[in-house]
Amino acid sequence: MTAQPEPGLLTGDHSFTIDAASPADLPDVHALVAGLADYEGLTAICVATQDDLARALFGDRRCAEALIARVDGNPPIAAGFALFFHTYSTFLGRRTLWLEDLFVRPEYRRNGLGRQLLATLAALAVNRECGRFEWAVLDWNVSAIDFYQSLGAAVLPDWRIARVTGDALPRLAAGANASLQKEC
Repeated sequence: MTAQPEPGLLTGDHSFTIDAASPADLPDVHALVAGLADYEGLTAICVATQDDLARALFGDRRCAEALIARVDGNPPIAAGFALFFHTYSTFLGRRTLWLEDLFVRPEYRRNGLGRQLLATLAALAVNRECGRFEWAVLDWNVSAIDFYQSLGAAVLPDWRIARVTGDALPRLAAGANASLQKEC
């Protein structure tokens, strides 16, 4: 990772560190993913295992990265995480940084940790010469929308996410004429 935040970052009543996740962090990252799924009411579709995360974050065909935020202490407590990857903008002619998931445990919210995770990602995007930094937010999460807008983010009203999943994915794939190698 090219940008590292300063250790011992003070936010509110807590001292935090934000670092690139390592393989040793997989149990905590997995638990934070489960916490996010619970918060969003999506536990039924959260089936990712630690092995899945290990392959995505640290495997031969790594396709994502993660930051982990810890409350300083003995032992340090995993308070939040951000999972991200690169996409590409044909209009900008540059890669972009896509934030897939951001989650801070409820007891550590409103201390600036979410802001610091986003600022760290923005610094990575700048250092990596990305054309933009973007993410999606659920329309019912008004507090998150307000928070993101307070940071200068524009919530785009005219874009919708399209998704093909479940049985529809192999049905669509069956119509392909090209042979491609398996990637991430």
